[in-house]
Amino acid sequence: MSVHTHGTGGDLKCFFFVLACSSKVANGFMKTLEEFLLKKKPHILKRWLDLTIETYPVDTRRFLKHQKDQFLNPVGSTIAKEIDTLFLELIKGINPERTCTSLEGIIRIRAIQDFSPSKAISFIYLLKKIIREEIFQEYPEHQISDQLLAFESRLDEMALLAFDIYMKCREKMYEIRANEAKNQVSGLLRKMGLLCDVPNWEPGPDKPKIT
Repeated sequence: MSVHTHGTGGDLKCFFFVLACSSKVANGFMKTLEEFLLKKKPHILKRWLDLTIETYPVDTRRFLKHQKDQFLNPVGSTIAKEIDTLFLELIKGINPERTCTSLEGIIRIRAIQDFSPSKAISFIYLLKKIIREEIFQEYPEHQISDQLLAFESRLDEMALLAFDIYMKCREKMYEIRANEAKNQVSGLLRKMGLLCDVPNWEPGPDKPKIT
């Protein structure tokens, strides 16, 4: 399409033509945010996986990156599988049960490895950075749309779910460790003769039960 301009009137026509085209591009983008994310899904997921692995200690990071066998590298395989589910949940809308199941698969591992609460759920916010970079790379003049804000709100909701799961995992770990410590102390006291098991006492037929 060619645009002929003559003087000031032509400049105004050109300005409004460019403005209209920009509006169409922006509106088109806002209607296709889901399509954009699905089209870029393999690339986005690879970046998300790589950045998530970067949050692990160096030796673990090296193993997770280079060991491709899912049986020898169940942690890496679990992360890759669950972030795929989480990504679709963010696009389509969060189903709490499905989302929590996938989050638990990742968070349980990070809780056992003594990640701090903020670091344990930090992998979720890494996706926000990736999405923004991908959008602004392809649409450098585009302002953040309502759809993107809604997507990021769902991401924040997911982070809160992840935090709750992390705390439950840690509580369970503390409970297990407390029981293990209790059993170890009891065993030590028995060996030292300072503790013995009291047998259950059952009254005879002619003895009244104590109530």
